Amino acid sequence: MELFNSALGKNITFVRPAYFIISGFIGIPNVNGFMGIPHIKYYYIFLFFVYIVSVVGNATVMAMICFDHNLRSPKYIAVFNLVFVDLFGNTALVPKVLDIFLFNNNRIAYNDCLTFLFFCYTCLCMQSFNLVALAYDRLVAIIFPLHYSVKVTHRFMFSMIAFFWAFAIFAVLISVGLLTRLSICDSVVINSYFCDHGQLYRLACNDHFPNYVVSCLYPVIIFWAPLVFILLSYVYIGCTLAKVANVQQGLKAFKTCIGHLLLVAIYFIPLLITFTLMEKIRPNARIINLSLTSVFPPMLNPIIYVLQTQEIKESLKRLLKISGRAKQTVTKIVIT
Repeated sequence: MELFNSALGKNITFVRPAYFIISGFIGIPNVNGFMGIPHIKYYYIFLFFVYIVSVVGNATVMAMICFDHNLRSPKYIAVFNLVFVDLFGNTALVPKVLDIFLFNNNRIAYNDCLTFLFFCYTCLCMQSFNLVALAYDRLVAIIFPLHYSVKVTHRFMFSMIAFFWAFAIFAVLISVGLLTRLSICDSVVINSYFCDHGQLYRLACNDHFPNYVVSCLYPVIIFWAPLVFILLSYVYIGCTLAKVANVQQGLKAFKTCIGHLLLVAIYFIPLLITFTLMEKIRPNARIINLSLTSVFPPMLNPIIYVLQTQEIKESLKRLLKISGRAKQTVTKIVIT
């Protein structure tokens, strides 16, 4: 980060506050509800339960992929990375949000705020890029089934995921580095539920045009470009399957894409609504929408994969059978 500052000149002094205040919802009265708990805090208690379900679900899918040798195809490298990012991203976001709003610790140190932003945005980027990797896997599997084992290898999938991680980390580091050159002297109140990049750079009293450019450019790279690629890949898949003489085979092939399409819809639609109607949405509605978008896909992803992916359903059945046999064995030993 010193590189950004040194490029601007050695004599420039930046005003950096000791802490920021994360305000959360704006203008909502702190009215007590059941058992003296303010009504708005029920929302954060709800987020806590969503987080618990997310941790259990993602950890279960990760364990199945690790221990079941039948789930070792290149596709499951991307699936494992997706559930890891979901688990890591929710763990980076939700506990801190709960600490801020349930326990009224809404002050966050300057460096902690930038670190918080880095992890949240990196995971947000990786969720989008993971959907691209899974879309590519489905595209090759359906369009070039005979060449799938050659085109989508373990090495290729590892390389693609590693590239996405490197790109996401580099992109977010640039945005964090640009924030360090800002003088925060107008206010220290962030009108969001976490250290939001857009809300942070608007607090600056010096030139924040580079941050504005980044805030306009990154959604195109991180959201629009992946979404366009995914949509075009499914248009291509649909056109190809329409030419298949056997309708039943076409439907069977398309059925393998349902899980991925649900993930894409759950992840992209709320974000597109929020960013498209940003000026028309009230601040509190925007905070609710973005916070739910952050925590709901990580909770639903493992459920969707368990219900829609035949290999994972078979793996779960085997896991439950082994668990049931182990309990029966223990019971027999105790009775004996």
